[in-house]
Parts: sequence; C-alpha cells; structure tokens
Amino acid sequence: MVESHAQTWTTRRGSNPRLETDQLIDIPATPTAVDRNNNFGGLFFFPSPSQSQNVTTALIILSWYVSNIGVLLLNKYLLSFYGYRYPIFLTMTHMLSCAFYSFIAIYWLELVPYQPILSRRQLLKIAALSAIFCSSVVCGNTSLRYLPVSFNQAIGATTPFFTAIFAFLITCKKESAEVYSALLPVVLGIVLASNSEPLFHLFGFLVCLGSTAGRALKSVVQGLLLTSEAERLHSMNLLMYMAPMAAVILLPLTLYIEGNVAGITLEKAREDGWMIFLLLGNATVAYLVNLTNFLVTKHTSALTLQVLGNAKAAVAAVVSVLIFRNPVTVMGMTGFAVTIMGVVLYSEAKKRSKGANH
Repeated sequence: MVESHAQTWTTRRGSNPRLETDQLIDIPATPTAVDRNNNFGGLFFFPSPSQSQNVTTALIILSWYVSNIGVLLLNKYLLSFYGYRYPIFLTMTHMLSCAFYSFIAIYWLELVPYQPILSRRQLLKIAALSAIFCSSVVCGNTSLRYLPVSFNQAIGATTPFFTAIFAFLITCKKESAEVYSALLPVVLGIVLASNSEPLFHLFGFLVCLGSTAGRALKSVVQGLLLTSEAERLHSMNLLMYMAPMAAVILLPLTLYIEGNVAGITLEKAREDGWMIFLLLGNATVAYLVNLTNFLVTKHTSALTLQVLGNAKAAVAAVVSVLIFRNPVTVMGMTGFAVTIMGVVLYSEAKKRSKGANH
C-alpha cells in the first residue's frame, strides 16, 4: 500500500514536466544602502561622495566670490553713495567683527586648533603685522570713496609687482628674469588704465597704491617674522590676534580724524533704521572674506586661490560697472586686461621658477 502510494506520487510528479528539471531560481540580491542612494528605483539620484565633495567645493568658491565682491560693493555704497564718509571707523568695525567671529570659529566651532601666543617677542611681531594690516585696509576703504570699484581692482591687481619689490628690498630675494619680465605688463596695464580712467582722482589713486603696497608688505613681513615652527600661526589664529590689535590702533585715529563718529552714526541710525543693518552686514561680510579665503585654500590649493583671485578682480569690475554705472573706456578696459594677463604670466613664471629650484 505504501509502494502504491509512492508510485502514485511519482506519477503525479512526473505529470508536471516543469517540476522535473532541477532549475535554480535567480532571486535578485537585496540592494545595499549605497545602491539605494545612488539610484532608488531609477527615479531618484543621490550624488556619490566625490560628487558631493565637488558640490561643496563649488559652493565654497561661490561664497568666496560673493563675499569678496559683496564687501567691495557695500564699502563703495556706504562711502560714496550713502554718504557715510568715515573709512577709518568703518575699518574698525571690520576689525572688531573679525575678532569676534574668529573667536567663535576657533573656540566654539573649532574650525582650526587654537594656538596661543608663546612669547612677548611673538606678540610684538603680530602687533607690527597688525599695524601694516590695518593701514592697508584703511587705505583701501578710503580709495573707494574717490575711485570706482573697477579702477580700484585694476590697481589692486598690481600686488605681485610690489611683492617682488619688497621681497628684494627686505630679504634680498632675487627672482628669475622670466618672473621680472612678467611684471612689465602688470605695470603697463595700470598705466594705460590710469591715463584713460574718466573718474581718475589723484588722492584716491595714491591711497589705493598704498593699500596695494601694504598688502604686499604684510605678506613679505609675515613670512619674515613668523618663520620658525614655534611662531608660525594658522591664518585664522593670526587674524584672531591681529584684528583686535588693529581695532585698538584705529580707535584713536578715528576719534582724532573723524571726530564724533559714534554720535554721528547713532544719529544716522535714528534717521534711517537700515543704517545699523548696513554696518553690521558690512562687518560680517568682511569677516566672511577671511573665512572663505581659508576654506577655498583648504579645499583646493593656494595656487587655485591665486588664479581665482585674478578672475575675481575682473568679475568685481564688471559687476560694479553694471550696478553703479560708472563710465569706462575701451583703453581702460584694455589696460585692465593687460594687467590681469601680466598677473597670470607672473603666476606661471613663479611656478616654473619654484619647480626648477626643487
């Protein structure tokens, strides 16, 4: 009876040919979390880590451009169009803002490790840098009261020329003939732009040159003073120490030269409520220039920052012309272009010179 039952089961099994073949059913594997993120059912796309990194870098570069150009336009608007003709006090608010936000970035957000001042000698060196730093910023802000942003940026593009001069005078550092030759179009371009600038102002031109020379001097002196590993400070820590020192230097100057500027500012704020927001926003953007400068260098390189800076000058000039409608000439634009071309050639020559030395 059992055999009959087994035979019947075999017969019944054999009656369905699909069950006689030993086929393996291919069950799709469960997608991993990465697969689901990259393509969820073919309907949604989530960027990979490398793509996310590229997006982050692009946003940081965009923020750097916006903050750099924004602080220029805000300074120009306040000093020339809004009627707030107090560049020293405006610079002091920038320094106080940089000190406050740098403290938050280092102590609370811990963007970079905190570095203390180790000696009185190091403190004196930082104080010297602060004096050069604040004089450069004051001159730059003062020039915006008399010159259009486009011409201001054309003059500022000659920083490599002054850097090479100060490096030779202070450290006796000589560059190759190719590097010095690349500086010729930098000077030629600014001569062409100056001769054809419709809104040329001699005092504004001179203080803008002073600001450009001050930036170059600061970079050379900084490399000379903070040379040892013990004294070298991260840019964010250096800004945190320099900014309040610069504010202390600027306080007596603004009180002596600009008079009762605090009272005048409060009076203007009572008449126009936007005044306080303009000053606070301007000071905040001034700090963001330094923060995004650090972030761009961290996510790219110092060379990339230099290249982006060359392009930034041209972009800032175009944006300022579109907003403030200051007149420009073909010769002035040509001179600006020649200056930028010279800066690019200088950067390439410096890079080849460093490669040859190593």
